[in-house]
Amino acid sequence: MATPVEATDLPDVKELFGRKLRSVRRSKGVSQERLAALAGLHRTYVSSVERGERNISLVNIDRLAAALDVSLRDLMP
Repeated sequence: MATPVEATDLPDVKELFGRKLRSVRRSKGVSQERLAALAGLHRTYVSSVERGERNISLVNIDRLAAALDVSLRDLMP
């Protein structure tokens, strides 16, 4: 019988998402401030998402994807 995976054994999905968002944003040459404006979010919110400090909603993930002109899938780690 397999041992259940403990949440502490897994990478933090918020951090993984934040790293992926930062990578996509930088590859598009977009600043945090510009991304926030395009997505209708505050720059400090985008910054905290990129640092893995926020449990971001699907609605805001969709806004960020649209602002970066990528699919939701492209933002998933």
